[in-house]
Amino acid sequence: MCTKEVTVKNQVGLHARPATFFIQLANGFKSTIWVEKDERRVNAKSLLGVLSLGIMGGAEIRVIAEGPDEQQAVDELVKLVDSAFAE
Repeated sequence: MCTKEVTVKNQVGLHARPATFFIQLANGFKSTIWVEKDERRVNAKSLLGVLSLGIMGGAEIRVIAEGPDEQQAVDELVKLVDSAFAE
């Protein structure tokens, strides 16, 4: 299992558009991937799950993956969040 914490840098957080980018990237991996905020964990491949966390700009989230490509999945998802979703 691989885990990394990251701060959401874009102003509006993970609203529909950035959440969609995040989910599309997550779906490219074979590993099971979760996003965690304030002890709530959801499937990172589920739009409704990610949106349900209400992740705003400045929030700390944890990306967790388990599977054959877990390290790459976490690294790339954290990189996407760090880039502020290229907004």
